[in-house]
Amino acid sequence: MNGPELLRVVEMIHRDKNIEKAIVFEGIEQAILSAARKHFGEETEIDVQIDRESGDVSASIDNDPLDADEIGDLLGRIAAQTAKQVIIKKIREAERDALYDEFIELRSQIVTGSVTRVEGGSVTVSLGKVEGFLPRSEQIPGESFRVGERVRAIIMDVRKAGSRVKIILSRTHVDLVRRLFELEIPEVADHVIEVRSLAREAGYRSKVAVSCFDSKIDCVGACVGVRGSRIKSVVDELVGERIDIVRWNDSLQVLVPNALQPAEVEDVILCPMLGKVIVLVLDDQLSLAIGKKGQNVRLASKLVGWDIHVMTQEKLDEQIDRSMGAFSQIPGVTDELAEDLVVQGFFTFDDLSVIEPDQLAELGGLTEEQCEAIIDVADVEAAREEEREKAQARENARLRREQAELDAMTPPSAKPPRKPAKPAPEAKKPEPEEASDDEEQEAESAQGEDTHTVEAAEDAHDELKAEAEALEAEVEAETDGSDSDTPDLAMGERVPKTPELSDLETVSEESDSTEEDTKPPADAVEAGVGSETSEKSEQE
Repeated sequence: MNGPELLRVVEMIHRDKNIEKAIVFEGIEQAILSAARKHFGEETEIDVQIDRESGDVSASIDNDPLDADEIGDLLGRIAAQTAKQVIIKKIREAERDALYDEFIELRSQIVTGSVTRVEGGSVTVSLGKVEGFLPRSEQIPGESFRVGERVRAIIMDVRKAGSRVKIILSRTHVDLVRRLFELEIPEVADHVIEVRSLAREAGYRSKVAVSCFDSKIDCVGACVGVRGSRIKSVVDELVGERIDIVRWNDSLQVLVPNALQPAEVEDVILCPMLGKVIVLVLDDQLSLAIGKKGQNVRLASKLVGWDIHVMTQEKLDEQIDRSMGAFSQIPGVTDELAEDLVVQGFFTFDDLSVIEPDQLAELGGLTEEQCEAIIDVADVEAAREEEREKAQARENARLRREQAELDAMTPPSAKPPRKPAKPAPEAKKPEPEEASDDEEQEAESAQGEDTHTVEAAEDAHDELKAEAEALEAEVEAETDGSDSDTPDLAMGERVPKTPELSDLETVSEESDSTEEDTKPPADAVEAGVGSETSEKSEQE
């Protein structure tokens, strides 16, 4: 290979692989040197140089220069293959270094790629010249990916892995929210609105504090957009994650209530020595300020950079009394010093154990030895409290474990029967509701049918009663007519019993049931009734 041809190869590698020409020349020189040492031995002093302008190769052995033909013989078939492998290795290393330098500058920046592979929850994303790796731990909870799907993520880390570059992506990093704000909100990209602080729990909630150099611009409204159009794009990219945008203020007295929105804050007490803030709220605002599982106050603490403690005034008064009583028991701590410590936010022995001796000396006017003794006592008490808490936690865990084992060993038949459930209280009768037109018509029709049924039954009963009364009247008339023919009853003889209405109703019912089968003439019925009456009177 002559000089111009070598220069063309170097130029091509430089353009295609984005590798510096000097690195390519060094790789070729190293390849020729490696081939020469295999030919002449490792102890031979060999020097190889390539002219960067002409591409000519010069070599010397023990300071004895070689001509071009000798160099060609030196690079025989086997030596040329070795030189080729060395050149390829050098080029790959140079390419890896170039990619590493390129992507290391993009750390914490947002990149867009397409999913090429999904294995075990982890996702491989194509970024063009290199592939990125999105582990399961860096994905937003609940999201899933398909091959070919577009993905936006933050470059969290760049590593060298052999001859390749490994790029770790993240969608849970807090910088993803910042970069999305820059993409979707022009004022943030132009640095008119500045994102001062961020706090995030990926997939659930984020808090963003923004400020503006121009007081005429509503920084919060500009980030939200018309009808939430701008912030909606960010929320959609974050799979529905809730985003709270608050106004930044350099004063913690203003910033802390803003960070705890939507809760209403009554008072803010700063404790600079411990770097914490005590926030007082009303009882009905306590749960809102703390948030679900402490999420709101936790994110607010990250946003402002101070540890926020939310409590009511009553709880604060109880804590002050308890802390002053505990601190007063420490030798060397007066009531005045205990009060000063509580005012500064020292509520527990753990808080007191981290105070600096010079700070304690300024508060109580104590010597360095007295301060160290007080801190040592507080440290011991804090360790005891921690040990008691751990012991209690272990005991609770042991009891739960034993109960679980006992439940597993006890057969279902041996378990005591459950107590009968208490009878449920009688439900109150629901108040009548206004029925619709259809319901009223149905009710009226049903009521009409019930009325007709009752009326028919009453008519049948009246007819039956009338028949019985008529029959009774006929019997009485016949009895009166036969009184002259009937002899007087002697003493002790029973008076013939007159049929009652119920008996007559029964007789009438039976006669109605058999009326269709046998219908004797009316005179026969009258004669029969009269004969039966006369026979009964004669028997009596």
